[in-house]
Amino acid sequence: MILYIQLITVIFPNTLSEDGEEIDAYILGVFSPVDEFKGICKAIVCRYDDNENKLIVVPKDKNYSIEQMEALLEFQERFFKHKIITE
Repeated sequence: MILYIQLITVIFPNTLSEDGEEIDAYILGVFSPVDEFKGICKAIVCRYDDNENKLIVVPKDKNYSIEQMEALLEFQERFFKHKIITE
């Protein structure tokens, strides 16, 4: 059985986050693997108990509320005290 999760995690090469690694991003609204992606950064997941914040990137024609983003990211972000910042 193959399980498809409607979430893709990517890194931004040649960038540096607070943990010394490349910046990570969640891509929402894309349901198949991608090699490259152009989208809009809609929010940042600010982790209060971890030094690795994450970007939330979506296709230009998609829009998600904070509640929808929370629901989509819950599988991973439930382990961290965090806030999704959109402005």
